[in-house]
Amino acid sequence: MFFNHPVSDLVARIRNGYLAKRAVISSPASKLRENILKILKEEGFILNYSKVKESDAIERFDIHLKYHYSNPVVNEISVVSKPGRRIYSTFDKIPLVKNGLGLVVLSTSQGVIADHEAREKKLGGEVLLKIF
Repeated sequence: MFFNHPVSDLVARIRNGYLAKRAVISSPASKLRENILKILKEEGFILNYSKVKESDAIERFDIHLKYHYSNPVVNEISVVSKPGRRIYSTFDKIPLVKNGLGLVVLSTSQGVIADHEAREKKLGGEVLLKIF
């Protein structure tokens, strides 16, 4: 399988999974996707994820979506930086999502991190996605 932009593909799969009220969705495995899923799990937007080996060398993630009283935990999720237009931000200009209630995921020189961690470490980078 070939995808133009792995972040866009992951966001679309998560959004569609919540809209269809699925308990588990799957996504092809990659290090970038794993780092994003790790942040989403730590911040409480998904329950869990696990890496599953399908056949010879193909691996995928099973992502367990989180619901609260049968309502999706994720209300909005969107890609910020796209292949045609990359969006970069310094640590003091990282956008707030819903006055700090949401989360921005950045790709920095120290890896993929959440916005609050980037502000603490005074790191800027590419803004990958926003979630609320």
